Amino acid sequence: MDIKWIEDFLSLAQTRNFSRSAENRAVTQPAFSRRIRALEAWVGADLIDRSTYPLTLTPAGKLFSDSARDAMRLLDDSRSLLRGQRADANMLRIAAGHTLSLNFFPLWIESIRARHGEIRARILPTNVHDSVLSLVEGNCDLLLCYHHPELPVELDPARYGHVCLGAEVVMPMSIPDRGGNPMFALPGSKRAPTPALSFTGGSFFGQVVNLIRSKAKQASHLSAVHESDLAELLKTMALAGHGLAWLPESSIARERADGKLVRAGGDEWTVKLEIRLFRAYANTNPGLNALWDFLLKNQAAAVPAS
Repeated sequence: MDIKWIEDFLSLAQTRNFSRSAENRAVTQPAFSRRIRALEAWVGADLIDRSTYPLTLTPAGKLFSDSARDAMRLLDDSRSLLRGQRADANMLRIAAGHTLSLNFFPLWIESIRARHGEIRARILPTNVHDSVLSLVEGNCDLLLCYHHPELPVELDPARYGHVCLGAEVVMPMSIPDRGGNPMFALPGSKRAPTPALSFTGGSFFGQVVNLIRSKAKQASHLSAVHESDLAELLKTMALAGHGLAWLPESSIARERADGKLVRAGGDEWTVKLEIRLFRAYANTNPGLNALWDFLLKNQAAAVPAS
């Protein structure tokens, strides 16, 4: 059982509306509904009467609601107490996707330290959804993520600010053949689809690849041979010659320079993503405020050389 399910249920008990609670919890409505169903399966009883509008709680739901509120109140009180006693209170907690954690963050933080001074920071690698939720719930000080106008991070600008730290191009890559051309190239054909290493459909990069393919001037014909939500794993599979993979440029700089991976398609098969850093205005951490003031005044200096 995930504690987020209880928080979802308490939100739903208050709003009596799935779409409104999903928005408040920074999750899609289908995903929110699945989490409520998962909680009901764990409890072993229906908690929501979906036959009424607005929806109501079942008798089991009302009983569970009281217990859940008491439990969350105790947990929140304990968390507040422990946060106040943290020995590392001056350490900034930065939630970020795995790719940015591995390939962007180390260079970026060093460039900031060279100009701003010492910064104590802990990187918390996770997926995009959990990173956003971590910021919303106050479990991190900063959110480092990708942004695209058609795949936005939906945070209320009145409550959350952001700065742009740079950009990243996502491109299709393949091992080369003996002539230096891609072994696996786009667009492929119906008779001979190109072997592809795919991101899972629900991952951020999976959505990025879908966006690229939907906007390409010609149809792509791919045969998925492996799937993962980790770019580093797909890169390893691509280097082993299992197929082409769309990969962020920061993760393949060395492999491109060494000629181990080459572009598997032209510019129409690529997309540029913005790299953004978000913070909650309600967070009054002095170290966060000092860094934020520096970034607002010196955004260009915050971007590491490519």
